[in-house]
Amino acid sequence: MEQKQKKKGIFSTLGRWFRRTFFGASKEYEDINVEEIVSPSKQVVRNFFSRKIAVFALIMVILMFLLAFVAPAFVPLDLNYTEILQQNLAPGFKMMSVPDELAEDIKTISSYSHFSVGLSNAGKVYVWGDTKLRAAGYDMADIPEEVQNNKILFAAAGFDHAVAIDENGNVYGWGNNRLGQYPGTIYSDPQANVNELIPDAKVDIDNVKSLQCGYQSTAILMKDGTAICFGNSNGCLNMQMINRYENITDLTYTANYIVALLDDGSIAVGNLKGIYDTVNGDPNLKLSRYVGKRTITSVASTSATIAMLVVDEKADAAATTDAEHAAARELIFSGSFSYGENKPPVLAADEYFVQIEGGANHYTGLTNKGNIYAWGSNHLNQLNIAEGAKGADRLIVTSFQNYAVDKENHLQAKWGLKGYIFGTDGKGADVFARCVHGGKMTMTIGAVAVIVSSIIAIIIGCVSGYAGGWVDLLLMRITEIFASIPFLPFAMILSAVLIRTSLTENQKIFIIMLILGVLSWTGLAKMIRAQILAEREKEFVTAAKAIGVRERRIAFKHILPNVMSVILVDLTLEFATCLLTESSLSYLGFGVQYPRPTWGNMLDAANDANVIKNYWWQWAFPALLLSVCTISINIIGDNLRDVLDPKSDRDK
Repeated sequence: MEQKQKKKGIFSTLGRWFRRTFFGASKEYEDINVEEIVSPSKQVVRNFFSRKIAVFALIMVILMFLLAFVAPAFVPLDLNYTEILQQNLAPGFKMMSVPDELAEDIKTISSYSHFSVGLSNAGKVYVWGDTKLRAAGYDMADIPEEVQNNKILFAAAGFDHAVAIDENGNVYGWGNNRLGQYPGTIYSDPQANVNELIPDAKVDIDNVKSLQCGYQSTAILMKDGTAICFGNSNGCLNMQMINRYENITDLTYTANYIVALLDDGSIAVGNLKGIYDTVNGDPNLKLSRYVGKRTITSVASTSATIAMLVVDEKADAAATTDAEHAAARELIFSGSFSYGENKPPVLAADEYFVQIEGGANHYTGLTNKGNIYAWGSNHLNQLNIAEGAKGADRLIVTSFQNYAVDKENHLQAKWGLKGYIFGTDGKGADVFARCVHGGKMTMTIGAVAVIVSSIIAIIIGCVSGYAGGWVDLLLMRITEIFASIPFLPFAMILSAVLIRTSLTENQKIFIIMLILGVLSWTGLAKMIRAQILAEREKEFVTAAKAIGVRERRIAFKHILPNVMSVILVDLTLEFATCLLTESSLSYLGFGVQYPRPTWGNMLDAANDANVIKNYWWQWAFPALLLSVCTISINIIGDNLRDVLDPKSDRDK
């Protein structure tokens, strides 16, 4: 058998020699399947990308980094912005979802906070938006049957309630009534008891001029110049005073006051002292003296300001051109201006406002030319006037939405706040914007901490492992001292000390990064030391010493690159750990503080049974992003370890 195989081998060899001699060597190998030889680095990349779960994790990490470092350029965040009227809103875009039936026959639309109440000319009431009052247990979409079955002439929405008056003068309400916002059961004893002001929950419908609702309060203006105001008298500070006037022609709400326009062309806001007695913020220009012979013909308001259209009635009556009418009119403001509410656009010489309406922090005006202008806060797109709004017959402006209505009472255009993709938190801030910017902060802190810890670990581990002897002994004892420090309690103590210092917020954050890095290097240092101890005994190290290469160059130039795969794997895992540690510190209140967001302090803000039960989006989204980020990074690190060290994968 062996002899036969040997003969076969001889003839095979002669045949190959003959083919190479007369036909060329390439012909011999063209049908042979030869393994492609690639570099180790290319092979690692191929092995990594052949793992579906590793590729999926890599894609998720890339998306997280894009969300954290690219998205903030397109998602602005004002750290100082809060909005009490937008607290704890659920994810969704229903704020401007006007029902189609109402859009064809609009009489009024009212919205003070996060839900809207619309009334058609046919007397039907509609409710849309974020209608649930979760803490109070009400849903504003549950319209009472009496309101649905009767013809309603007036309807308005407040902060947490709605009121409607039918054609017979019956006053209905739904939502929160704890402070007597509408007739019915009252769970406290407000100073202005609605059941005494409106006996039998009924008013003279022929005498009703308008109905408005504010923050936990309601105001009914009568045609005889009187007003019936009730609800939270601590929230509406001049409620009792307004109830005593008998010459009111119009009413509007600020956050804490009812503004009454009187028939003598003046306004009443409490005792008209302080900021509401100044014109355009000038303390030397008193409203009571400024108006003088001119008359305030219309009034509008935001949460903290009042807009008044002042007219010289004699000049206006004598005017024959638009320019003369415009010259007889002036738009003035009083109050506390935070968003430029007192800076309306400059109109042409022959253009003037015929209607001014106020939202929570902005004004929208309609001119005699049919043009629409908006000014003030644009945090929620209140000033982004929709195409097709020009030429509207009238404006309806709510706290955060604007509607342009034509002469047939059809909805012509709408703009403003549609909703929030991730909802809002307890201070009215956009959770999505905070998640985006919070991810940037959390990842930055984690990355800097990993860089600091890696530098320390590489230096300590490399020097200790290569030098050996007393140097190794000393450095390892120092490493053990740092490793014995209880990490989280120590970091909490240092963070608590920093909070009480006069350092700036950025300085505190930088020190927190250093704390995380300085306290988390010991494990990597021991791992590098162990690898260096094994590598320094190999022949290439002896050869380098023999030719006179410096010890430092041998350690860091020749040995260290051989253990870089181990370091790379540990860095990915350590990065995920630092993300969790920063989040833990922030969650415990010792990291980055509100209003600057991180995923950790967003979870800390949601650390409340009521929030967990009723406002799930405040903790679910930051927790999901943090979980996806850390798990994906851990998966990448685990798969890198497998492809760089095939033995670890085989042992599994």
